[in-house]
Amino acid sequence: MRRLLFAAAVPLLLTTVTQLAPSAAAAATTSCTSVPVPAPAGAKIESVQAERKIDTPSYCQITVTLTHSGSDHVKVAVALPETGWTGRLQALGGSAYAAGEFGAPFVQAVKNGYTAVTTDAGVSLNGLDTTWALTADGKVDQTLLTNFATRSVHEEALIGKAVTERYYHRPVTYSYWTGCSTGGRQGYSEAQNHPGDFDGILANAPAVEWTQFAVATLWPQIVMNQSHDFPSTCVLSAFRTAAVQACDARDGVTNGIVDRPDECSYDPRGLIGTKVVCDGQEFTVTAADAEVMRKIWAGPTDEYGHKLWSGLPKGADFTWLAGTQPGPDGTLVAPGFPVAVKWVQSFLEKQADFDTSKLTYAQFTDLFRQSVREYDDVIGTSDPDLSAFRRSGGKLLTFVGANDQLIPPGGTLRYRTQVEWTMGGAQRVNDFYRLFFAPGVEHCFGGGGPEPTNPLGALVDWVEHGKAPATLAAATPDGTQKRDLCPYPKVSRYTGGDPAVASSYRCR
Repeated sequence: MRRLLFAAAVPLLLTTVTQLAPSAAAAATTSCTSVPVPAPAGAKIESVQAERKIDTPSYCQITVTLTHSGSDHVKVAVALPETGWTGRLQALGGSAYAAGEFGAPFVQAVKNGYTAVTTDAGVSLNGLDTTWALTADGKVDQTLLTNFATRSVHEEALIGKAVTERYYHRPVTYSYWTGCSTGGRQGYSEAQNHPGDFDGILANAPAVEWTQFAVATLWPQIVMNQSHDFPSTCVLSAFRTAAVQACDARDGVTNGIVDRPDECSYDPRGLIGTKVVCDGQEFTVTAADAEVMRKIWAGPTDEYGHKLWSGLPKGADFTWLAGTQPGPDGTLVAPGFPVAVKWVQSFLEKQADFDTSKLTYAQFTDLFRQSVREYDDVIGTSDPDLSAFRRSGGKLLTFVGANDQLIPPGGTLRYRTQVEWTMGGAQRVNDFYRLFFAPGVEHCFGGGGPEPTNPLGALVDWVEHGKAPATLAAATPDGTQKRDLCPYPKVSRYTGGDPAVASSYRCR
């Protein structure tokens, strides 16, 4: 399975920002040995281990293991560069059901002059493993769920700062959070629940309002199963292509990108009767296919037709949420989005083998409400009151891909609107929280559109120099397409000239 699924901090989040670093010489360090670490409230330190890592630069990794109940064992890893420390700390978020990032982005943060810190929250590092969710008697493990939802991120910040201060004999100058998807949700959780932990939070494609999102993304599977219609890959691709062709030019340039899928009014019924060919096999688009596609794009509704959540963006890849595949008997089936399937199985039905394909529309709606009722206080990450974070001087920076195929961007846009309603409008909110929409970009990265090239650098400049980002520089990975992303609700519009260069666009 591609790392794209709920990607944690990715390399573009960790672009070096040495040019913005404080002019401080590398601090004196101790040898790479364990240091005394105070236990966070409600926790007990079980062990502290130190290991010198030979890299460029070499660094000392101190791993703290703590527990809350005696049965959970949470690891917090802190990597401290032996030379070139900038005085900054960078905490890294997780992906899907994994709470942290222990791989290349963790090491890259050290190379960029940060103390790096991450945690496993005491759960699996496999993002699609939820075997930890249930106790032996079939109940949800509240200790581990609390760790994963909120507690371990806060403790990661506390331990990271404490270890850093004891190692370098001086405190962290600036602390940052970086994460995408689950890591984005964790960043929003910090802003909502522990506003003093980080000076700057880079939280992209965030899985905010988790209790709704984690059920809502099962909707395409429900639609196909209840309609008894499973459009082939060819048919789904034809709908996607038709939507792009219909709405591509709305921004003034035809480039294969729908800048605002939520404003695309393409009706899939226009494709009924069309013949498409895939791998030598011909398919004819039916009225049932068009109705399935319409419902998937529209998003889930309740029994009264009221909208519950945003649908898959028009123009986005359908593979993860709405993909079909041959079943045991050769007929097409819809396996369902793995993150949503796992949430229903482990946390709602509490049966690891529960078959989500048998769910009716009514049962889906009941599960949606159950999820919010039982877990919103724990993992909802939906509190729009960020007053304490604003008072702390914190800055929150987010970008979402318009073509996000895993977490429909409508959830983040709705949350941002709720924050504006709560905190006095867009202008006041922009003083500390800016959201950027990336046309054509998929979940965290990828897709056909330009993606931010140095968002962490922009956040550092905002935190340390007061330079709020008016735009975010963006480019495709090959550098052939460039565009400056605009703070929501503005969008970049083509004004003429070479459509591959940023100067041909303006924020409007």
